[in-house]
Amino acid sequence: MGAVTLRVADLDGMIRYYRDGVTLELLRHDGPVAVLGRGATPIVILEHAPELRHASPRDAGLFHTAILFDTREALATAIFSVASRYPGTFTGSADHLVSEAFYFTDPEGNGVELYFDRDRCTWSWTHGQVEMATIFLDPNAYLREHLTEAGAAAASSRDDAAPAAHLGDAVVGHVHLSVGDIASAREFYVDRLGFETTASLGSQALFVSAGGYHHHLAMNTWNSAGAGRRQLALGLGKVEIVVPTADDLGELGERMSHFGMPARDDGRTLAFDDPWANLVEVRAAG
Repeated sequence: MGAVTLRVADLDGMIRYYRDGVTLELLRHDGPVAVLGRGATPIVILEHAPELRHASPRDAGLFHTAILFDTREALATAIFSVASRYPGTFTGSADHLVSEAFYFTDPEGNGVELYFDRDRCTWSWTHGQVEMATIFLDPNAYLREHLTEAGAAAASSRDDAAPAAHLGDAVVGHVHLSVGDIASAREFYVDRLGFETTASLGSQALFVSAGGYHHHLAMNTWNSAGAGRRQLALGLGKVEIVVPTADDLGELGERMSHFGMPARDDGRTLAFDDPWANLVEVRAAG
């Protein structure tokens, strides 16, 4: 998964949340656009759009952006940082068997998951479906076990350069969407776009991936059952998917054309609207 683009009303405030709270680095800030990530990897792109309004919670759109940390120390540092600076944004935590996840809502209502993957050798698969669960995970106990003195000091620093970034790498691990119905989501993301189903909860949720991951994308109807196409609003602007090669990108274009799915092709990326007008942009690695 590539970066997630969010349209925001308060650009400076949102930069502070993702930089000072989530511990991302501000990679670029060009006028109305700010890019935050780790190292050379963009994770969240913020586009200033103060003229737009917030969508209804019942609309389709973003459920959460899930940021994957490569060490428990880095995850614990981010959790401590957000909880310290934005204590009202924590919404829950869970042991999902494949991962350890902590959930927040940013200042403009966009869901954020911060998580760490357990070793793949511990994941359990049955007939192509991965076993996942939602088991209580005590955030305070997690911090006592995994937050180091260096992490606590970094999270408490007021350095705008995101000093916690040296504790580990982070990427977009998966993106979770709110959709109107699961059958249409399966048709678009599995039958047409080409992901494999890794778990499903009937008409409530669908989890899909490539390459044997537990999920790169998830879609649910928990708040948005029956939602139609989105109107232009604050919140999700774009989901980016990265395929291995230019040949893979070309094959995707041919397959989507076969299904009569219109694409915007600028020579480097293919962009599609899913059934709810969520913009999905696909590019080749590199």
